[in-house]
Amino acid sequence: MTIFENRQTQDGLTLKLRRGERMCLLGMDVDAPEPDFVGFAIDVKSPGGDYVPLRNRIAFDYAAAAQPGPNGYRNYDSHAAPFQTFRWIHFPYLPQPGTYGYRVTKRHMKPDGSLVDGAQVALDIPLDPVCYPDFLDIGFTRNFASSQAFDERYPDPALRAQILPQSGADRLALDKSKVLGPDGQPSDVFQWLGFEAYQLLFDFLDQAVADPTVTVDALAFDLDEADVVRRLEALGPRLRIVIDNSASHLPASKAESLAAARLAASAGADHVTRHHFQRLQHNKVLIARRGGQPFKVLCGSTNFSYRGLYIQANNMLVFSNADVAGLFGRMFDLAFQGPDALGKDPLSKAWQVVSPDNGPPVHLCFSPHADAALSLGPVAGAIDQAASSVLYSVAFLSLDKTGLVRKALDRLMGRPLFSYGVVNQATGLQVTKPDGSTALVDFAYLAAHAPPPFSAEWSGGAGIHIHHKFIVTDFNLPSAKLFTGSSNLAVGGEQSNGDHLIQISDPLIASAYAIEALRMFDHLHFRTKMQAAGAAATGPITLAKPPAAGQPAWWAPFYVDGSQKARDRTMFSS
Repeated sequence: MTIFENRQTQDGLTLKLRRGERMCLLGMDVDAPEPDFVGFAIDVKSPGGDYVPLRNRIAFDYAAAAQPGPNGYRNYDSHAAPFQTFRWIHFPYLPQPGTYGYRVTKRHMKPDGSLVDGAQVALDIPLDPVCYPDFLDIGFTRNFASSQAFDERYPDPALRAQILPQSGADRLALDKSKVLGPDGQPSDVFQWLGFEAYQLLFDFLDQAVADPTVTVDALAFDLDEADVVRRLEALGPRLRIVIDNSASHLPASKAESLAAARLAASAGADHVTRHHFQRLQHNKVLIARRGGQPFKVLCGSTNFSYRGLYIQANNMLVFSNADVAGLFGRMFDLAFQGPDALGKDPLSKAWQVVSPDNGPPVHLCFSPHADAALSLGPVAGAIDQAASSVLYSVAFLSLDKTGLVRKALDRLMGRPLFSYGVVNQATGLQVTKPDGSTALVDFAYLAAHAPPPFSAEWSGGAGIHIHHKFIVTDFNLPSAKLFTGSSNLAVGGEQSNGDHLIQISDPLIASAYAIEALRMFDHLHFRTKMQAAGAAATGPITLAKPPAAGQPAWWAPFYVDGSQKARDRTMFSS
């Protein structure tokens, strides 16, 4: 198994590294912080490189800073503007396979305002892109269209309209090579936003197109990404596909209808079918076969669409395993027959288990099935039985009022157990724990009241932004579990939709998804606080200096016994 964590304590400073998908979570802790402790400097060493300091967007005093004033950019070396948080997620600017080094240094401020080093810990960790070679690779979309990072990397407003063409015909006709950056060359905006999920998807399709011995079976819900459809066309008769035809996808002007007509012409009309089970054909799946035998499958929450890849928070899994692919192949064969065959077959009436030699066991459940408890019962049970933590992102949780998973997550909000959640809309959901701390956030972006040094962000267009469907329990224990897939984890979908749900019991995989949940929670929690502050949040945000006598230090809330912040500090550094 890939090394996915590393930890060391020295002179009262603890550093814990956890591998994520092309990112690393740093958890820091200090045994007894001094009043003059003002945060952490972080240096990063990429494979084959030297240590380089991470940079902060905010500083102690902009008037006295040698760098430019607050303008939203990462102007400030973290040795001069330390991070005042006990964890940080590092995104390599240009991710490379190999081992990354991290050096964390306590910084202290003397009475004259100068900064000095305290304790220091240096560790390294492999951030190789594949978690289980020849078995499972995971990818996330970046979900940063509404962010400071997007605004500073792609400041031209005209580019935004090109990311999301309006009509179905325009979406299918988009030529990405004609979407240009400021240098006049094709922009990398699609690869940047699609992140690792983009690479997984197009690698899968390109390899299939290039190998004439490979056939592909596909199940699509949203289908409007031009390059995906072009690659499916390139397969010719080596493609079979089921495309959703529920109400939102049925009009002839919709991309799904236009794509279906094109694929019928390239693959043959008998290789393209459209239906929606009882409600939706909600799978987003590609299955590669050779000699008729499935050997690889791509699945997860990511629609083959512009919003799915470039705007929404989504995840994707690629299993290079004949047994896992074979189960998806059986599911496809039943779905291809029409809307009723899968729900009547034993395949949808029980969990299926694959136990490979080179990876963790994988449990699969396919819907529709009459009893939603078949699939949702184990998820709710894992939430109720969690011993340390629950981290989750369930897009449409607010719409499910009475389901097993919704009830379990409602109960979770009343427990002292550590939990963070992300949904697309929090309407009707409890967002705070009994101690008053925020434990659930929904989509928000910095608009009219973006406080300096932050600039207003793009909304990312109309439509949902959080599209994940995953729950991680006890990510830091040997009993860690992940539940994910295309399922919305709601009763109606399990009974009426074509969907898949995956359970993997493995700390490495659970950690990757836990870090994704933290990444989104931190990103959105700040924006939620700024929205709540309204017009009052217009003054520049600064780092906290050592407190005056009798006043609390910036770190004091993280040392309140039993609080969510204290659990956060100790959870990710232990």
